[in-house]
Amino acid sequence: MAHSKHTKNWQQQLQQALLNQHPNHTSQPPEYSQAASGLFPHVVTAQMMNLVDHSKGLSDPILAQFTPAAAENINTTDYLNDPVGDHEATQVPGLIHKYHGRVLLIASGSCAVNCRYCFRRHFPYSQSFAPRKHWQACLEYIENNSSIHEVILSGGDPLTLDTKTLRVLSDALQNLSHIRTLRIHSRIPVVLPQRIDPEFLNWAAQLTFNKVMVLHVNHSQEIDSLARKKIAGLKQAGFILLNQSVLLKNVNDSVEVLTDLSQKLFDLGVLPYYLHQMDAVQNAAHFTVPEPQAIKIHQQLQAQLPGYLVPKLVKEEAGQSNKTSLF
Repeated sequence: MAHSKHTKNWQQQLQQALLNQHPNHTSQPPEYSQAASGLFPHVVTAQMMNLVDHSKGLSDPILAQFTPAAAENINTTDYLNDPVGDHEATQVPGLIHKYHGRVLLIASGSCAVNCRYCFRRHFPYSQSFAPRKHWQACLEYIENNSSIHEVILSGGDPLTLDTKTLRVLSDALQNLSHIRTLRIHSRIPVVLPQRIDPEFLNWAAQLTFNKVMVLHVNHSQEIDSLARKKIAGLKQAGFILLNQSVLLKNVNDSVEVLTDLSQKLFDLGVLPYYLHQMDAVQNAAHFTVPEPQAIKIHQQLQAQLPGYLVPKLVKEEAGQSNKTSLF
């Protein structure tokens, strides 16, 4: 799979992804569904498209994750628009407080890719995220709750924000003595690694928090040489690096694929963290791996890998005070 030379800056590449403009990849696989794209916009970066083996169609583990497919047009009983209870846990616009000691701040409503299984594919971002540079209500909530010691930046993807905006937010958080850890959940280092530029790394290196970045990689095919370089930069900037994956039918539902992923992540200094049973979000049921099969795969992983390379198999249940372990 050839890599095209990138000449655009990361903001231009993000805009291209959001507008679904991919001049080198104009043809869609036969499984592509325009109706599904209408339900949830088709957003994918050139970075990801360059790693696809198009001869495989939706058997390619990258293409399968980002291509609107006809199966999304099916409504499935017991699959919900908000399967994890984000709406109920929203305290002020943009701030979700589910778990003791930590809050999740919806820093951006944008992603560089739209994963077709996303549990927030129906999330009303226009009403429910902290607008850029207007964090005051979220900050007041955090300031008034001294039991909170960790702030998690999520989205969308928080790294779609420019570094100046991130700095405004981090400066405000650093003024709150009870906040010890800043955690960032992002797919950007893999799907748009150009975003991890010197300005970003300089900002990150100056942060005084415990710094954690949780990547989201489902298959080792997603990690190319540029992503490896940028992940190394994150490690050098002082981040503790973890990875969470979602178990997806016909993408990574095999012990071979997951073993390979854990080993390649560890080579980069990234520890496997969670393997999520897919949230039962409406229009994505075709990605579901039945729970007994998920448990069997996880048991096989335990037999193949040292314990520190085996991600925790979990699912999230609305209203629970923590994630539910499946083993």
